[in-house]
Parts: sequence; structure tokens; C-alpha cells
Amino acid sequence: MPEPYDPLQPGDKEAIAPTGAGGAMDLALEEAESLEKPLGGGPGSPGPGTKARSLWSDAWHQLRRNPVFVVSALLIAFLVVIAIWPQLIASGDPLQCDLSKSQQGSAPGHPFGYDTQGCDVYTRTVYGARASITVGVCATLGAALLGSLLGGLAGFFGGWGDATLSRVADIFFGIPVILGGLVFLSVVTSTTVWPVVGFIVLLGWPQIARIARGSVITAKQNDYVQAARALGAGNTRLLLRHVAPNAVAPVIVVATIALGTYIALEATLSFLGVGLRPPTVSWGIDISNAASQIRNAPHMLLWPAGALSITVLAFIMLGDAVRDALDPKLR
Repeated sequence: MPEPYDPLQPGDKEAIAPTGAGGAMDLALEEAESLEKPLGGGPGSPGPGTKARSLWSDAWHQLRRNPVFVVSALLIAFLVVIAIWPQLIASGDPLQCDLSKSQQGSAPGHPFGYDTQGCDVYTRTVYGARASITVGVCATLGAALLGSLLGGLAGFFGGWGDATLSRVADIFFGIPVILGGLVFLSVVTSTTVWPVVGFIVLLGWPQIARIARGSVITAKQNDYVQAARALGAGNTRLLLRHVAPNAVAPVIVVATIALGTYIALEATLSFLGVGLRPPTVSWGIDISNAASQIRNAPHMLLWPAGALSITVLAFIMLGDAVRDALDPKLR
């Protein structure tokens, strides 16, 4: 008697057979995860036989060819190096002053001249990068971590937690930054950078939280997230494996641009006398000391203000380049 026709070959049966107790679920989850990979066929998609680039590798491919990114990245790298090792280009002591040379112009070995106290403006400008960049980097990391955590959880779970976070963020948005700094920092007696960092994080996290919340809400509605949820993936796996990697790009862009803004905010608060305080060397302190002598000794204001402007501009340019690389609509 002839055997019944079986459309599956023996090799096909082995291919679809689960290899363990959870084999079917593992294969289904792998299929859901594969939906995250970009499909070929677009204008910039790789040809047959070429491995498709991920979002991050494609962004790096774009950034390497962007002159704005290259220039700003090199400038920021130089500023970070001199902030860590200012002795590489400045051999003097920023706190060593000679009143007999007060407000004198440039001299051999002192190209930027002297300030009111007779301190070398060049040395103080170089050493001022340390405090400003430290405040900017630490404040950005703190605001980004706190805002991403709160905003991401609120956007993913929703409900009363999301509503509470939105109302709290609205309260912080209503606080004027300069006025808040004058009130908050005027009662602080510490001369370190940490009170300023804490204040900036306190007022900076709501912006990051709002961006993270909106990005997570958009990402969790994608088909691959719904498919993984339908196949039994838990909230932890969905958030860490599927949602967070696809929602972090806007946060990185906003944090990069905010870093330059935080450096300018630190200089503003130091200029007003409530930010960093002597003996800390800061561009804001030097600008404040030079403001009253701008007619008699403009060089005292020119160099620290120029260094501050270049630093802020470099971080803003870097953020713009990263935004263009991570947002396909802007290419």
C-alpha cells in the first residue's frame, strides 16, 4: 500500500522542530526581534550580499564625512585634554599674581597680558577650561541619567506615574533659571563645583525627561514591540531590549546640545557671583572681574570670553551634527 504524500522533506521537519523545552518560544522571539532590523530596498540601502548597517553604524558613517562634526570633535578633544592636563600648554600658576604688572598688555612669555591682580591671563584662561568643562559634563550626565530614567519609565508604564511626572516637570519649567540660581546658590558656601552641578541637574532633568518620555511612547508602539509583547516578553525585556535602544537617540542629541548650554549657564552664574567662587579658576569669574575694566584693559575680557564662546559653539555644533546623523528625515 503506498505511503501518504508528505509535502515536508525530512530536512524541513528537522528545521522547524524545537530544539528544547522553550524552542518554539525562542524562535518566535527571534522572529519578533528581526522586525527591528531595517529592510533593504531603500535609496541608501546596501545591495544584495551586503550586510545592512545598524542605526549607530550608519550614523557614524555619516558623521565621519561631516566636516562640522570633525572640526567640533577635534576642538572638544583639545579642550578636554587641556582641562585634564593644563600643564601641557601652560607652565605657570594661575593663582600666582604680581600687582606691579596689573592690567599690563602682552609680554614675552605672557601673550594674553595680566589682569587687575597681576595674574597671567593666558594661564588663567587655560586652567579655566577645567572647571567649566567639569561642570558641563557632570551636569549633563546627571540630568541625562535622571531624566532618561524617570521619563522612560513614565512613558513606558503610563498611568498616574506619567501624569505625576508631567505635572512635576511643569513646575520646574516654571522656575526662571537665573532667578533660581540666585536664590539656591546664594545660601551655599562651598567653593567646589558640586553645588553648581546639583543646581543645573535639578533644573535640567525635566527637559531630558520630556524628550525621553515622548521617544519611549513612540518606540513602544512599533510593531516589533507589540509582537514581542504578544509572544510573552516581560516588561523588563521589552524596555531594555526593544524600547530603550530605539528611543535613546533623541536623548543623546538633546544632551549634547545642552552640555554647551550648561557651560554657558555656569559662566553666567559665576559672573553674577553665585556660581563658582575664588580660589576656583573659572571663565565666568575672570569675565566678571574684567567687566569693570573693559575700557582700560580689554584683553582681560577678550580671552576668557572668547574661550567660553568657542567651547559653547563647539558643543552646539557637535549636537547639530549628531542630530543630523541620527535623524534620517534631515539627511
